[in-house]
Amino acid sequence: MGYIEEQYEKYQNDPSSVDPSLKEVFDKQGAPDWMKSEETVQTNGAAAPSSADISKVTSTMKLVEAIRRNGHLQANIYAVGSDERPKTKLLDPDYYGLSDEDLKQIPAEWVWPNSPVELKNAYEVVQTLKERYAGTISFEFDHVNNDDERQWLQQKVDSGNFQVNLTNEEKKILLKRLARVEGFENFLAKTFVAQKRFSIEGLDIMVPMLDYLVHSASTDEIDNIMMGMAHRGRLNVLAHVLGKPYDIIFSEFHHSADKELVPSEGSMGINYGWTGDVKYHFGAYRKIESGEQSATRVTLSHNPSHLEYVNPVVEGFTRAAQDDRSQRGYAQMDQDEAVGVLIHGDAAFIGEGVVAETLNMSDLPGYRTGGTIHIIANNLVGFTTNRSHGRSTRYASDLAKGFEIPVIHVNADDPVACLSAMAFSYEYRQHFHKDVLIDLVGYRRFGHNEMDEPRATQPQLYQEIDDHSTVAAIFEQQLLKEGVVEEGALDEYKEAVETKLRNVYNDMGEHETEEPDVKERPGAVERPLDEIETAIDLERLRSLNEGMLKRPEGFNGFKKLEKILQRRGKMLDEGNKVDWATAEALAFASILEDGIPVRITGQDTERGTFAHRHMVLHDVETGETYCPLHGLEQANASFDIHNSPLSEAGVIGFEYGYSVQAPEALVLWEAQFGDFANAGQVIFDQFVAAGRAKWGEKSNMVFLLPHGYEGQGPEHSSARLERFLQMGAENNWTVANVTSSAQYFHLLRRQAALSNQEEARPLVLMTPKSLLRNQRVAVEGSYFSDGKFQPILRQPGLTKETKKEKEKVKSLLLGTGKIMVDIEDAVEKAENNKFDTIDAVRIEQIYPFPESMLADILETYPNLEELVWVQEEPQNMGTWYFVEGILHKLLKENQIHRYVGRPHRASPSVGEPNIHKTEQNRIIYEALQMSKGGNSNEGN
Repeated sequence: MGYIEEQYEKYQNDPSSVDPSLKEVFDKQGAPDWMKSEETVQTNGAAAPSSADISKVTSTMKLVEAIRRNGHLQANIYAVGSDERPKTKLLDPDYYGLSDEDLKQIPAEWVWPNSPVELKNAYEVVQTLKERYAGTISFEFDHVNNDDERQWLQQKVDSGNFQVNLTNEEKKILLKRLARVEGFENFLAKTFVAQKRFSIEGLDIMVPMLDYLVHSASTDEIDNIMMGMAHRGRLNVLAHVLGKPYDIIFSEFHHSADKELVPSEGSMGINYGWTGDVKYHFGAYRKIESGEQSATRVTLSHNPSHLEYVNPVVEGFTRAAQDDRSQRGYAQMDQDEAVGVLIHGDAAFIGEGVVAETLNMSDLPGYRTGGTIHIIANNLVGFTTNRSHGRSTRYASDLAKGFEIPVIHVNADDPVACLSAMAFSYEYRQHFHKDVLIDLVGYRRFGHNEMDEPRATQPQLYQEIDDHSTVAAIFEQQLLKEGVVEEGALDEYKEAVETKLRNVYNDMGEHETEEPDVKERPGAVERPLDEIETAIDLERLRSLNEGMLKRPEGFNGFKKLEKILQRRGKMLDEGNKVDWATAEALAFASILEDGIPVRITGQDTERGTFAHRHMVLHDVETGETYCPLHGLEQANASFDIHNSPLSEAGVIGFEYGYSVQAPEALVLWEAQFGDFANAGQVIFDQFVAAGRAKWGEKSNMVFLLPHGYEGQGPEHSSARLERFLQMGAENNWTVANVTSSAQYFHLLRRQAALSNQEEARPLVLMTPKSLLRNQRVAVEGSYFSDGKFQPILRQPGLTKETKKEKEKVKSLLLGTGKIMVDIEDAVEKAENNKFDTIDAVRIEQIYPFPESMLADILETYPNLEELVWVQEEPQNMGTWYFVEGILHKLLKENQIHRYVGRPHRASPSVGEPNIHKTEQNRIIYEALQMSKGGNSNEGN
């Protein structure tokens, strides 16, 4: 009352100074009734309101606000297990000293001005708001700080106009849909006894919710819906949302008791990789026709058992589908070209760190996707772990509140409320283009999988689940009461589903099959990349270089930096050399001129961790930015460069997804230091290395991993090269460690040439740190205009050219990367040392290993006695264990191979710079001495 009186006094002085809704009330009603009574107390003898009356009104306002904020605490959102929930007094009138009679004495408009429904008093206000905020659907959005969003959300809930109102015919269709979902699971259970399927039962309504979303997006002519989800309910979603034929799903169970399972002829073919995966990891896509001119493509991403790691991959899919990469400059994003949908597990959403990494990207310029619709498939328990042991928060969804994402909790046993939650979420996403989350609270009718017995660990919960009707049965009862269906309708629908599935199953062939074996790899995967031409005419390079040195009129660059950058203009002149950074810029410029889009991201990538790139310049007076590749007149495609958040798993997953969805683009991710890539190991293991073999998912993404021992300690030395080599097989990627700017240039151009090609494969590149400015890495312009990438280079300073010189060679040094440049430097500085008996080559591409090329080189040394593999990494790291077997095969009689480097170590490097220098010098000295002794580590 005090607030209203204050506002009325302001209104009397200046009507425009109060909120428009209050002005409208005051214009129509004048002063509040109690203020009028104060004015007439002298003439009619009526009493002025007491402080107790005012206290009851203010207490009622507190209660009303508590319902809006905390209605979820008392909401009927638990189908089972609600007894575990702590009680709250915040929604009880008694807690505020109010009785029902007190509430009935207070006019409704005092506590809910402009109510969207006709209400008489505060009692009716409280009951109505409890229905809105504390029913089978409830809301949390008090954490949303944007006023417009919060007001929009409150108005939607207050009014209830987000609720889906189904006709009787639509209710019948929904019941039939639920019957199909339940019937599919029942059929699988009977036909494939004790086989894993991770059934949807307990969260059946998720399929109609996705149906509703697909229909809404299709009506709005959105081109793509990109979905990611874990195992729970995946087969049902594949069958009923993605339209994957039943017989293909049945065949992926491999066998049943009475027949081999082969899909019927004419069934939709789905191409996966050659080694395959389990059935509940596969994805699929489907086109939903929405008219003659348009169709919405629904894509469900393949997903490994690392549940939530698909999240950033799907976000990458979505952004790639939204970006127009056809023009120079940054790609132009249309956030209504695609919508992302992520279905999470309740234990995984709060437990997996990649979820937070993905949510953090939701509103960053390089990563936003215009709002993702999140659904937590909440079955109240992890594998066997209870909620109280799996999270420190009240709800599984609480993590989202830190990113100001509105949360809708809904009971999975109320189908109409669940469709309303989806309608609300989709409208919010379309209006604000921000993330929104549905906490779909149901249960899991069986164990984590169908071979698991949950009653051993959750006996009470599963007693309740055993006694609980399915959502289809509950909905049928509701429709019976409404007179929409007749008794036995659900049984009739389920019988029709059973008949259809049984007929499909019976039509599947009973074929004699050979012993199962892995499929043949595609021929393109087998082909080497040696024939790709990457050289560019020197004049064209000069023109591109000149274009990158231009600046917009009035741009005030940092003078010290501009002096350095302007030196690049002369690097292609005769007698000069092109450094690493310039080679990279020329590669990008030429790729853009070829019409291939480029996207590069990473921590501090715009400048470069080692201050070498400077691809985004800052005006020292205005702070505005300019990218030289955006002003390049020759560019015929977009160039995206973004500093990423401090994230590895999330960002690597995003960029991988982007590269898969945009196969025509060259996508690069750069680690701040190569060591940091190990925080994204799941993405490398499950997606990048194996995605094509398992799922047929192609990517030609580039990973730039700074690697090299400069005495900076364990976390700034090694990109863990050994791990990438260990995973190298079936030409799944290229692993390289190059020592010249031209090699880098040709390698990038070769990778760009793989865009949209069957030969596409990722590139893992160990990039330099100290070598970025080392003149031994810089080379003349002719190396760019002639030749191509060389998997093996001859070692400067040691290479023997003539037959006579080669006859003297007894020891051949082999190595890769920075250590070979260190050896080159040591040879040049050596005094009175002759290396007549030593030659050396650099292995620039380690996987696939250029074995035949090396074998040809070895043939030129008739008196060779030993191969010496030299590396700066410890013996149990780096390349040694990968190349040892290859070198052994190449040895001839009376030849040996041996290792020179650091000994076996637990840590990648020492932490003390002086010890590092001593070790490094010892490795170089030992490498340049010829000593027999076989595969030993003597002296290390």
